[in-house]
Amino acid sequence: MTLPASDAQLFPEAIVDHQASGVLELRWQDGSESHLPHALLRAHCRCAGCQQVYRQEGRHPEAAPTIRLVAINPISDKGLNLVFSDGHGRGIFPWAYLHELSLLPNS
Repeated sequence: MTLPASDAQLFPEAIVDHQASGVLELRWQDGSESHLPHALLRAHCRCAGCQQVYRQEGRHPEAAPTIRLVAINPISDKGLNLVFSDGHGRGIFPWAYLHELSLLPNS
């Protein structure tokens, strides 16, 4: 797959799920790496239900530190659908959003 040069850094070369530590590792085409804790991903889900909690309460839903990914489903070349051990699996995480999450101080 060929992406425009401006989007190339937003498409990972490799995706590695480290179950033991609960971290999703993304290696980007620009050479950078993201290490995203499963709990951070769960807390920052942008599905309609999670966004409603965020709008109503002004905070991201909390996720237990023991939460784990149970499935990682590619959504064409757009991003990932992540399914968590609490049964939540409605969110789609576009590549740009995953890259943005990696810039948060707690990632």
